[in-house]
Amino acid sequence: MKSRLLCQSCQKVYLNSDPLWHCECGGMLSLDFDARFSLSKIKKRPPTMWRYREALPIDHDENIVSFHEGFTPLVTETIFGKKVLLKLDYLFPSGSFKDRGASVLVSKMKELGIRSVVEDSSGNAGAAIAAYCAKAGIQCNIYVPEKTSSEKFIQIQSYGATLHKIHGTREATARAALLDAQSMYYASHYWNPYFIHGTKTFIFEVVEQLDWRAPDIVMVPVGNGTLLLGIYQGLLDLQRKHHIETLPRLIGVQTAHCAPLAYAWKKHKFADKNQLWKKSIAEGIAITKPIRATDILHAVKCTKGDIITVNEREIINALHMIQHKGYYIEPTSAVALAGLQKYTIKNNEVIIVPLTGHGLKQSYL
Repeated sequence: MKSRLLCQSCQKVYLNSDPLWHCECGGMLSLDFDARFSLSKIKKRPPTMWRYREALPIDHDENIVSFHEGFTPLVTETIFGKKVLLKLDYLFPSGSFKDRGASVLVSKMKELGIRSVVEDSSGNAGAAIAAYCAKAGIQCNIYVPEKTSSEKFIQIQSYGATLHKIHGTREATARAALLDAQSMYYASHYWNPYFIHGTKTFIFEVVEQLDWRAPDIVMVPVGNGTLLLGIYQGLLDLQRKHHIETLPRLIGVQTAHCAPLAYAWKKHKFADKNQLWKKSIAEGIAITKPIRATDILHAVKCTKGDIITVNEREIINALHMIQHKGYYIEPTSAVALAGLQKYTIKNNEVIIVPLTGHGLKQSYL
């Protein structure tokens, strides 16, 4: 299960015991790891994301930091006249799918002997990292935009993390955190490859819940792309080991108020640096410059997927619709549901939509 860190820019190779989050050249790191699946063992293990132990890049079990999270329900619903399967990832301990990535990343930090970290977030990733760091006894500094919903501020601080509210954009928050990251380990959910190897457990669970078959479509809200990229990584892991044959189409959904990935997908170029995006109710994906944008576009292309946009009214309508069915989610989580109205689906296709964050994170009536 030994892994290596690879620089995407200069191709330099690092040991998995090196406490790095980027290459010395400044490039982003990916993780070279041979994920394995022992179906006989998996079936005997408790219903958590750690049932896929041999597919997760932690060397020693004693370093695993877990609340027994994962294996969230997969529920059939009719949404806007279309039969879909909802993956209830808002039911994680900290209230969002980000716990998947946090569990693996914080486990690796514990394995590396790291005692203090910094992270920047629009809220959910910060809460997840803070929760798992609290369990691991790691001191945690979380940077968030000052306009983030107050519910997320309270949650982050309740875990004992030091909260830094930053004036300005989400990008300004990241820049402030990077200053701290010069002297502390950067537990970034988008820079750090271990986080993505946690979010890939989403698709492991889906495929197992479908009796080891791949769905036809997975439709996800996308900002920094940590769920979409994790799903893609997980699909490749499963395909390499011949547990699935074909890859589902990955459909990323963005708010039209902040859609740099959709722009790049349609225009075949990134938006001008002076492009003005607007504030959105979907604060969790309002990312103007996704660091892993090229990786996201590659994943969508390789799965013959798409990136589409929805407007604010469509997001609100989808939010009210699903809440009236009994699912209390935050507005960002409703973005993919709104996308169902825009995307053509065949009657016999199996489509997965994650509900990514709990409504208690950001209330909206």
